[in-house]
Amino acid sequence: MFKWISGKKTPEAEKAHSLVIDELKEQLQKELVACSDLMFRTLKKNDKKLVICFVSSLVDSAGLDDFLLKPIQENPKTSWTVEELVQILPIADLSGANKIKEIVSALIEGKSYLYVEGEPFGLLANISKPVERGLAQAETESLVFGPKIAFTESLQGNINILRNNIKDHNLCMEDLTIGTRSKTQAKLVYIRGVAEEENINSFRQRISELEIDHVQGSTVLGQLIEGNSWSVFPQLMSTELPDRITLALMTGRVAVLMDRSPDAIYGPTPLFTFFESTEDIYMRWNMGFFLRILRLMATFLSVLLTPAYVAVLTYHYEVIPSPLLVSLGQSRSNVPFPPVFEALLLEFVIELLREAGARLPTKVGQTMGIVGGIVIGQAAVDAGFTSNILIIIIALSALGSFTTPSYLMGTAIRIIRFPIIIMAGFWGGIGIMVSFCFFIIHLLKLDTLGRPYLSPVYPLNFRDLGYSLFRFPLQYLSYRPVTNQPEDKNRYPAKKAKQKKDVDE
Repeated sequence: MFKWISGKKTPEAEKAHSLVIDELKEQLQKELVACSDLMFRTLKKNDKKLVICFVSSLVDSAGLDDFLLKPIQENPKTSWTVEELVQILPIADLSGANKIKEIVSALIEGKSYLYVEGEPFGLLANISKPVERGLAQAETESLVFGPKIAFTESLQGNINILRNNIKDHNLCMEDLTIGTRSKTQAKLVYIRGVAEEENINSFRQRISELEIDHVQGSTVLGQLIEGNSWSVFPQLMSTELPDRITLALMTGRVAVLMDRSPDAIYGPTPLFTFFESTEDIYMRWNMGFFLRILRLMATFLSVLLTPAYVAVLTYHYEVIPSPLLVSLGQSRSNVPFPPVFEALLLEFVIELLREAGARLPTKVGQTMGIVGGIVIGQAAVDAGFTSNILIIIIALSALGSFTTPSYLMGTAIRIIRFPIIIMAGFWGGIGIMVSFCFFIIHLLKLDTLGRPYLSPVYPLNFRDLGYSLFRFPLQYLSYRPVTNQPEDKNRYPAKKAKQKKDVDE
């Protein structure tokens, strides 16, 4: 849509009146001295000159010919005024510009600049060449039920996906620019009338206050704007699933999408949000309930099992039943290391295998993980570096951490195991309790966009438990989570949802 830049005459506007094409070229070349692909195409008619400025690597050459050059050359009767050029150019995204800085910024975004000598304004035409990949299945968040489509690096493509999911005129997308040098485009996304204004303002303010030259992606942006960047626990959810963002927006949350980033972040996201999966919604409620409890129990055991092994074998032999104690003694009879060193060594090997499998190509990585784990585990037992029982415990701990739907939270759980194992080696069960108390105090101090990180457990909110710890039937989830402080608190009439109607009624 064409728009005029109005206002009082500034020195830049006065200078634009007197600019000739050679001066314009000179100024643009001076500003873009490192841009070797800056091109100019000059056309002449009678006593008028028209120049088209563009960066060849960023524009669509076919679009340049079809939408700029051909319409101008095929309409010889036009007098090349700005008003007439607007009428003949078949381009939707046109805007007026007469400031050098504005023109330079547009050129490096892939736009072209048309300027007729003597005119007070030129035209910025968007014929950029998009660099993007096609839609594909999500890689880091695999699902059995629900849509498999994932975000891509194209901001416009991701917006299209969201608008197809939420056909609501109240879906708001505010433009943001991130990075003083990269000037990456981003969108602040929320549903007006559902999202709480304080959450929107928190996102908006934290992003606008950033003074950084470049932000690599949305996950990096999340680290920059979260409340405590020293914590190992993520305070904003990162996802590549549009369906997850859709559900988040519907419950009153706020999201941010960045150009060139295949992930989106949203908040507020308390701790238990990271253990939720969109599959829980698509499954029957009792299946989703079971899987959600299973994930929480697996996470707890993942953190506790190895430290408990170290503490028991180091200080608390009396808690082990006699038959099992004999088996443990035989298993560890050839191991020369103390339990804490043995556990840390195996945990390190498991993390090494996981990282190697993640960095290798998919097929090779899977083979490496399976074969490497079996070979190294068996060789470690035969060589007397570790016991069979610890191999089983380490494997169960690793499986428990992998059940977490969020990759960031799963990594955080694996990291916090190490200090707990060390504390268990020093002080046994007391060390484990001290570690747990420390982490609980730390979690109580954390917040997500100003909301308590442990909500709805602390402060306790029984209504929101159906959205976090448990999964209740949908007809009992007619309200939106109170934790998000939504303006529109009801999703649908609760009484009508519970009514059972026959066909003949």
